[in-house]
Amino acid sequence: MDFYEVIRKRRSIRSYKSDPIPEAALQRIAEAVHLAPSACNFQPWKIKIVTDPGLRAQISANYTRDWLIQAPAIAVIIGNSKQCWKRFDGTPSVNIDIGIAMEHLILAATAEGLATCWIGAYDMAKMNAVLGVVPPWNVLALSPLGYADQEPTNVPRKPINKIFEIV
Repeated sequence: MDFYEVIRKRRSIRSYKSDPIPEAALQRIAEAVHLAPSACNFQPWKIKIVTDPGLRAQISANYTRDWLIQAPAIAVIIGNSKQCWKRFDGTPSVNIDIGIAMEHLILAATAEGLATCWIGAYDMAKMNAVLGVVPPWNVLALSPLGYADQEPTNVPRKPINKIFEIV
């Protein structure tokens, strides 16, 4: 798939088929995440693709929507605020770094014909406990990963000149 086609095709999907994901597709997605840039190339993240039904159920129990459990896998991105670059004022770059890595994962999944939906609406302490994550690591984002069971809808966008300017 052409890069711009991938970007146009990517949508947040909230309904999934239970079909398994081919191992080769997961390996290509892993390579895309591996190539993601980060500040000073510290790569302060770990990505877990959770396929175990019991663990997926525990993760889903800590999210308010019932569609997360439908997907055959859940991508979990864990960030480390101590092992990342810090801005000159001491602010850690981990949220930016995991954002880049997660977007690589999501776009690679789209190129593989898979659907995703970035999730951040959960209690981080509870999600950390479910996954056995301890400080300085935290579960910073989730996404179901699987084949869409719905056609994505077009979402309204602001006019380009409202969000992008060449000066």
